[in-house]
Amino acid sequence: MAGNRLVIKVGSNVLTRDDGKLDITRMSAIVDQVAWLRRQGYEVIIVSSGAVACGRHEICVEDKLDSVEQRQLFSALGQAKLINLYYDLFREYGMHVGQVLTMKENFLSQREYDNQRTCMTVMLEHSVIPIVNENDTVCITELMFTDNDELSGLIAQMMKADTLIILSNIDGIYDGNPADASSKVIRHVASGDDISRYIQKEKSGHGRGGMVSKANIARTVSDSGIRVIIANGERDNILINLITNPEETIHTEFEAKSLS
Repeated sequence: MAGNRLVIKVGSNVLTRDDGKLDITRMSAIVDQVAWLRRQGYEVIIVSSGAVACGRHEICVEDKLDSVEQRQLFSALGQAKLINLYYDLFREYGMHVGQVLTMKENFLSQREYDNQRTCMTVMLEHSVIPIVNENDTVCITELMFTDNDELSGLIAQMMKADTLIILSNIDGIYDGNPADASSKVIRHVASGDDISRYIQKEKSGHGRGGMVSKANIARTVSDSGIRVIIANGERDNILINLITNPEETIHTEFEAKSLS
């Protein structure tokens, strides 16, 4: 894989079990793979969902809360648990992590934009893995990112990543309905290719986004000169296989547009 700075977005559907609880086994497996990437010399920034799933089962709420209040409460509880889990898992490898919580408005002010970039740059320079998530505790609906796909794309561009890897619970973009056995994953999308007719509009599971969001973000980011990969985070060793055996590993790759 060309270039050594990776942004890896781990979606809620990857980190969450069918019952809505955090899948700690899969989270541990992803940490194992990121640790491997770090040992191979890659710089890694993780954009991680899962805070709300972490917090939802920590407390029994008897009074009625609206959707924003629920998200604020569960994410406040869950974000603490999530980052501590990452801390403990990476500590087994002697690796440090740092939490970065951000909001959409932080990308609109040049001063705040520069501050975020400086923060993550100094973390990477000191071998600290940034773990980024939206600050749901203070965001309200109109100030939220569309989903963490959008956030990961903004982070990839801000940090001038070489590759953005979006891990979902699907192998990539199919040329038909993924439920149809005759459908195949589109392996390569060149700049200018129109694949809109293949995008399934349905959302699934626990995430806010869907394949429409992922494809749109992938197009925007690849047009800025960053390669984008959409792959299945539920597959064993998916990150390692993307590095060591990409030709045999199912995924969709958006080719980085040449800016020269």
